[in-house]
Amino acid sequence: MNISEFQADLERSTARIEEMSKGINNMDSLQKAIGAKSDWVAQAAEQLAGSGGIDSVLRQIRQQEDAIKTAAESLDRPARALVDFAARLDEFAIKSQEVFQAATSTVALEAARVKLMGAKSGQLKTIQSALKGLDRTIKPFAGKRFNETKKRLKLDQMAAQQRLAESTAPAGATLQFDPTVPGIRPRLGHLHPITQTIEELKDIMGRLGFTVAEGPEVEDQWHNFEALNISPEHPARDPLDNFYLATAAKTTGPNGKDTDAPDKGWLLRSQTSTVQIRVMEKTKPPVRVISLGRVYRPDTADATHYPMFHQIEGLLVDTNVTMADLKSVLRLFASSLFEDNVHVRFRPSFVPFTEPSVEVDMSWQGGWMEIAGAGMVDPNVLRAVGYDPEEVTGFAFGVGIERICMGRHGITDIREFFKNDVRFLEQF
Repeated sequence: MNISEFQADLERSTARIEEMSKGINNMDSLQKAIGAKSDWVAQAAEQLAGSGGIDSVLRQIRQQEDAIKTAAESLDRPARALVDFAARLDEFAIKSQEVFQAATSTVALEAARVKLMGAKSGQLKTIQSALKGLDRTIKPFAGKRFNETKKRLKLDQMAAQQRLAESTAPAGATLQFDPTVPGIRPRLGHLHPITQTIEELKDIMGRLGFTVAEGPEVEDQWHNFEALNISPEHPARDPLDNFYLATAAKTTGPNGKDTDAPDKGWLLRSQTSTVQIRVMEKTKPPVRVISLGRVYRPDTADATHYPMFHQIEGLLVDTNVTMADLKSVLRLFASSLFEDNVHVRFRPSFVPFTEPSVEVDMSWQGGWMEIAGAGMVDPNVLRAVGYDPEEVTGFAFGVGIERICMGRHGITDIREFFKNDVRFLEQF
């Protein structure tokens, strides 16, 4: 658009706003007129960029302001104050654009930014302070116009920055993208080694017919102890060996006996066996599930212990389930995990919720490594969930996932898993 066309457009826009001003008779019509004028100022500023003629634009702005002020005389004082505030913003926007366009260096541009938009003493900050004195009925509209002006100034500043950057760039440096230059390979992450192990365990047990079950990490006394045949005097319930969240209280449990209230005495679960109880309470035999997740015990952190670790526990309940089934499942589990022809042996042990109970060792790399605790599900556990131990039997086993991961990768300190040291994690 040339200068003569620009001037003609200014005249037409001014005439249109003057005509609109004749219809001002309330606050709504006044705000519409001011809004139209501000939009016109923004358009004029775009056309003005790089073409000169600011004096003509300012003259047209003042002509429009006079028309709106004349119409607003019949309204109340807040209306007139709004007219003055909007006029101040529009004139400031046009003059600020001229200042940004006149900057010939980045230093001059920054000085202009501080002068016009500085957070402490900029001219825009001074105009903003005038908002406090406006009537509350016009503050929302005035605030909106202020924010639009502030955004416009920021765009003008960015345009000036781009202009200076292009003007100072060396010859031939206008190419923004060279497809022949090798790209920068993005740095991609991967799953944590514990998560990798968990996913592999799910896959192995899935092939053996086990489904994954999940449960809450904050448990009640019934699921964490009572249903698992762990009596109140058992040392496993000692407050020093668990993360209790509240004091336990006695009530009547699902089996009709006094037990710890499910809504009191909460604690962070100390084993994922709690999930097995929840599954059996809702599912009739046969049951074949694994539960994986975090468990919590107040152990002192050292090379082999940590207050939070991960477990996988398996449960199979059906008719005629024996220790032979347990040993077969564990041998298949170990062979699939370690991709080797391993042997499994049982050592007698004691766990409240299995009878008989065993410790499970696996022959690997020329020696025996303990991998799990296991056994046949205790009849008291079956009764607690409503099963008849005369009709069904079952086995259960539990494996520490960190122990498996450490054995496979030759890791000697469990704490390395939780340091989030990228140098360690990127090896897996």
